Amino acid sequence: MTAPETSADLPPSLTVDKLNTGQQCATLAGNWNLRGVVLAPGLPQQIRQLANNKTLHWDLRPVDVLDSTSALLIWQAWGGRVPDLLQINPEHQCLFDRWQAQTLPSALAPKSLTSQLVSAFRQLLLGFWLQLLGLVTLLGQLVLDMGYLLGHPRAIPQAEISITIYDAGVKALGITALVGFLIGIVLSYLSALQLKTFGAEVYIIDILGLSIIRELGPLLAAILVAGRSGSAMTAQIGIMRVTEELDALSAMGISHSLRLILPKVVALVLVMPLLSAWTSAAALLGGMFSAQTTLDISYQQFLNKLPDVVPLLNVFIGLGKSAVFGLMIALIACHFGFRIKPNTESLGNETTNSVVASITVVIMIDAVFAILFMGVGMP
Repeated sequence: MTAPETSADLPPSLTVDKLNTGQQCATLAGNWNLRGVVLAPGLPQQIRQLANNKTLHWDLRPVDVLDSTSALLIWQAWGGRVPDLLQINPEHQCLFDRWQAQTLPSALAPKSLTSQLVSAFRQLLLGFWLQLLGLVTLLGQLVLDMGYLLGHPRAIPQAEISITIYDAGVKALGITALVGFLIGIVLSYLSALQLKTFGAEVYIIDILGLSIIRELGPLLAAILVAGRSGSAMTAQIGIMRVTEELDALSAMGISHSLRLILPKVVALVLVMPLLSAWTSAAALLGGMFSAQTTLDISYQQFLNKLPDVVPLLNVFIGLGKSAVFGLMIALIACHFGFRIKPNTESLGNETTNSVVASITVVIMIDAVFAILFMGVGMP
């Protein structure tokens, strides 16, 4: 004789009966666990077919055992929703409630192209306004710090300013001189090719003098400093955020703006005019070398005529815009540095944003200077 089958051994079953009201009722019974479902793989497919009948009653009260896996299979067979006409034990209802709570909301209707463009433009304006507000706030704090230092000269962070001048200025002399020299050669060579056709080789001094001293020298120096020193400043502040050094400074009562922002701003405002003059000198040297090679214009002739064709006011315009470049590069670098979150991904993204924003602002400021001083300093 075989032992009677206990409730723990009952396999899962699905039967469809007709109620007294004439409607059909699907009844699930037995043990709906992983082992039972594996032994009866066709049951989920039967449930899926019956789920198309919205008037069908479902009765899960005879189910003895129901685990989460079987509940998921039944719920998926129902189409990801619990039927309206359902009778179930309370201890089994909680399993379906969990899957129902994890259901993703229905997809929203796709937006039109116009609404997407308007939304993207609104987000762009909002982001630009928030960035501008942050920069203005940083500049205001910088003004307050300068006022404080006027009354407390001993609090001037001389060591930090000196270190930044060395890092952003002295260490950048090599790369700025090299780039300036090569740009001078290229500009002189391309200009010589055109001037030869008109027999106006001597005007290469005018072209090189005005374009390098007034525009290219300050612009090249600013772009190189933005890519080299600006990114380093942003990354430095970001690393201090990751290593919680900024929190330690706050806990000790040390001002971030006074010890981190002010030295960088002061150093770049002092360094940029000097780097601009250095880059312009290297570019003019490269231009003289190319002019002597291609047009047979001697160095002495070049240097003698240069003060006549380039008024001294152009030198001051170049130095003045370089100081503004240094101010904006330092402010933007610090602004994005304090936006960095304590993770490596944010560090890379904000450093990239800092370089892109600095170069863009430098070119915009250069365009503003070119418009404002259009008729100033011309021979």
